[in-house]
Amino acid sequence: MIDSNVISLNKPEQNDPLQEVLREGARKLLAAAIEAEVAAFIAQYSTLKTDEHKAAVVRNGYLPERSIQTGLGDIAVKVPKVRDRSDSGIKFNSSLVPPYLKRTKNIEEFLPWLYLRGISTGDFSETLKHLLGPEAPGLSAATISRLKQDWEQDYQDWTKRDLSQKRYVYVWADGVYSHVRMDDRLCLLVIVGSDENGRKELVALADGYRESAASWEDVLTDLRQRGLKTTPKLAIGDGALGFWKAVTKLWPETDQQRCWVHKTANVLEKLPKAVQPKVKEALHAIWQAETREQAYQAFDHCIERFEPKYPKAMACLAKDKDAMLAFYDYPAENWQHIRTSNPIESVFATVRLRTIKTKHCGSRTTTLAMAFKLMETAQNKWLRLRGYQRLAEVITGVKFVNGIKQTGDQQQVAA
Repeated sequence: MIDSNVISLNKPEQNDPLQEVLREGARKLLAAAIEAEVAAFIAQYSTLKTDEHKAAVVRNGYLPERSIQTGLGDIAVKVPKVRDRSDSGIKFNSSLVPPYLKRTKNIEEFLPWLYLRGISTGDFSETLKHLLGPEAPGLSAATISRLKQDWEQDYQDWTKRDLSQKRYVYVWADGVYSHVRMDDRLCLLVIVGSDENGRKELVALADGYRESAASWEDVLTDLRQRGLKTTPKLAIGDGALGFWKAVTKLWPETDQQRCWVHKTANVLEKLPKAVQPKVKEALHAIWQAETREQAYQAFDHCIERFEPKYPKAMACLAKDKDAMLAFYDYPAENWQHIRTSNPIESVFATVRLRTIKTKHCGSRTTTLAMAFKLMETAQNKWLRLRGYQRLAEVITGVKFVNGIKQTGDQQQVAA
């Protein structure tokens, strides 16, 4: 007897009426939008006439019908053709459906995300069949391999872009390790920056064998050679000495802020689990203090309280005391952003997940390209810094004490 609760995997899938209605509605809307686009294009050249005083730019049928892969499945589209009877070289290309477009942007962004979630190249068609339709046309293993080659070229082009018009107020840096091969480790050196308008963007993504000073110096030198002349006001990162040595050498005017998330994890791992909640609470009291003076008091209290029993943990905390509290010299509205390197950590959790799933990430080039596509996609959704209006004051050298802007008299007293 066959269990009625078991669904046969060989049973053909039934069409979803709602999905069909949505797809047909999308097709009609797209067709109407393209018609409006070509009408506006022809109207733009309405004054252009032939020698016989006839309209020079006119409709001329349609290009062959083709399908666009979307989140609703394949949508058929016919793009109008335009004829230029004046031989002026006027051509119409739809901005909605440009030549050679095969899939919408959200699908392009989805593919590297799937890859980094652990989906192998050969499994893409099966994985996407419910999103793009049962056949998932055009997404064979060979197609995905070609797309990966395109992503690698996109990464190479991005690493050569001009930075002469860029200025970053804050930068976050981190090294993310992944296993390229079973016997090798690749360290992705990542820098994310915030410009004077508070918008965050990926600044650098390079590889190194480890987080050495030489590797980080190569990254910072490359940024300078491509036009980044103005150094950031503040750099945020963990306690990796390689990055800070490179900053001291190449960005000597940049202030240094250690990441509180990394510091907390480093301190807690040196403690028994039973005492970790108490120490974590004491650490929170430090970086959540309203003023630097209160933070120093909480710092000293924490060390005095736990050092007799846990000297290694407290030595780890005391090592970067001043650098842990650099954020007090910057606007309080920005504190939640500049106390940690979370802008990098949250995005690269997916890269680490793929490393765990597949045991290795493939080649060095593939790993860099996938990480770049992941951050490029995530970058479109990053929000501006809270209190970004203050960044102009930071750039001009306005002094902040405990996060509060100082007036002219206060700055003279502080000096």
